[in-house]
Amino acid sequence: MQKKKKKNRKAFWKDIKFKYKLTITNENTLEEVVGIYVSKLNGISVLLTVLTVLFLFAALIITYTPLRNYLPGYMNSEVRTQIVENALRVDSLQRLVERQNFYLMNLQDIFRGEVKTDTVTSMDSLLILRAHSLMERTEREEAFRKKYEETEKYNLTSITTRPDTEGLIFYRPARGMVTAQFDTEKKHFGTDIAAKPGESIVATLDGTVILSTYTAENGYVIEVQHGREFVSVYKQCGPLLKQVGDVVKGGEAIALVGNSSNTAETPHVHFELWNRGRAVNPEHYIVF
Repeated sequence: MQKKKKKNRKAFWKDIKFKYKLTITNENTLEEVVGIYVSKLNGISVLLTVLTVLFLFAALIITYTPLRNYLPGYMNSEVRTQIVENALRVDSLQRLVERQNFYLMNLQDIFRGEVKTDTVTSMDSLLILRAHSLMERTEREEAFRKKYEETEKYNLTSITTRPDTEGLIFYRPARGMVTAQFDTEKKHFGTDIAAKPGESIVATLDGTVILSTYTAENGYVIEVQHGREFVSVYKQCGPLLKQVGDVVKGGEAIALVGNSSNTAETPHVHFELWNRGRAVNPEHYIVF
């Protein structure tokens, strides 16, 4: 058996080292132009050498060029520093926007007479008071919450009738501050958003425009039919950008914020969200 294995090994190495002659001859004169002696071992060696050179060349390109930033898990120190700086900058801008929103809300409270001007020492004190007032619950709210939780404890319809929104991403219809919330007791079936004239009003979901018209009561109105029996309504709009039958994507501009016809009101958008013929609170699905 050992002799047989040795013979097989010798035969293998003899076969792999056996040289073949590759010749190139002139067709007319049958003269040999080039003659090359090659073996299988030479071919394997050349192939491995070529692959090694290609691998080293690709590694050098990736290592010493910006292509390395596209490798998963690799990030340049400069890019990492830039990302951290951008994150800090965004956080600072967010705090600044929140402070400005508080400032505008405080001014509105002063103009409405809810805060007396002679009791204000500084705007910062109003910011602190408003922050505390937003976090605290009133006794009336606490009583209402307890009453509602007791009445709805064994009510299964509140679970089964809730619309299925899994996988849906609702876009905020306009950038601005909420000036009036959803309130069925006052027959206010939507959310009012104060926005700058000319700002874009976007579709909250993918859908098809089913109404695009002007009314004397609500100004320019546009309605969009969405999937899962949702319908979004945008009232008090400016110029309308879509017509009936147009297919729109979520986040796509469908109208512009217009100037309020009533000088006492600030320009705003009245946004309603309906499901199966019933008005639902938009703030349950969208972060304004």
